[in-house]
Amino acid sequence: MKIAIDAIGSDARPVPDVQGAVDAVREYGVEVLLVGPEALIRRELDKIGNLPDGIHICNATQEIMMGEHPANAVREKKDSSIVVAVQQVKKGNADAFVSMGHTGANLAAAVLHLQRIQGVHRPALGAMFPTPKGPALLIDVGANTDCKPEWLEQFAIMGELYVRAVLGIDRPRVALLANGEEEIKGNQAVQQAHARLQARAAKGGMNFVGNIEGKDVPAHLADVIVADGFVGNIALKTAEGIAKMLNELLRSEIQSNPISMLGGALAMPAFNKVKKILDYTEYGGAPLLGVNGVVIIGHGRSNAVAVKNAIRVAKRAVETNILETIRSGVTAVD
Repeated sequence: MKIAIDAIGSDARPVPDVQGAVDAVREYGVEVLLVGPEALIRRELDKIGNLPDGIHICNATQEIMMGEHPANAVREKKDSSIVVAVQQVKKGNADAFVSMGHTGANLAAAVLHLQRIQGVHRPALGAMFPTPKGPALLIDVGANTDCKPEWLEQFAIMGELYVRAVLGIDRPRVALLANGEEEIKGNQAVQQAHARLQARAAKGGMNFVGNIEGKDVPAHLADVIVADGFVGNIALKTAEGIAKMLNELLRSEIQSNPISMLGGALAMPAFNKVKKILDYTEYGGAPLLGVNGVVIIGHGRSNAVAVKNAIRVAKRAVETNILETIRSGVTAVD
């Protein structure tokens, strides 16, 4: 299996991108195609040294910066790392694409060059939301800010198929994220999507559990949580901010006096376990569902561990043949 990596995607590029790719080759047995300025990539590989087999380079001379308009940049910068990497998937030179770069540009490049799966209204970006009982998939988290009811229904279908295939949950619980549990809560799109999903569940086609509120997401009351990209992105980023704040508060309080430091040292194994559960780097990246290719998009602030785990997610998606699963699962959606 060969996975194309945007070697200059992260904020600290190319260090974590290249190191994470090398670590993935060692740990997961995949091949990687590092896409970006060849000289820059080779310098970083030389620093790492003792490289395993399976590392390839594909030269790309341009870079899409965070401030650029996504669609315009993708059309104008045809030799950018994002566009060239996506093209490798389209040409069959790579089985998947992983990037920690400009989310909008990654979305635009995937839709423009890989195109949507037939029958898919809008591709959706899913993210694994950590909970004490295991991760849940939150979809959409930023690809579509204004959604129609049928799009939300389709996000639910694609999310359910992904969780079944990748997480191995036979009958995942699917819910809509709303401002109340009652079916009359939410805006008009959410209310109409609720009716559509309820009808689908009545036919035995989905384990739809209704609406859940924001507080129910970390309680893991659903395995797939459906929202428009505006709401989903805010929910995800708020949770990430709270997790970071709690971690900083705990560290500050533990270091505040000798007694707290002693107690903190004794409780360190438990703290580390909790930190691992809440650490976004453990989940790698978010799958873009609905395009004709496996695309995983991660945080710009990703370190090498996050890049390595994003490649693991891509590998798992390819192994489970998620594309064919979604193709067959969305054909009957109006």
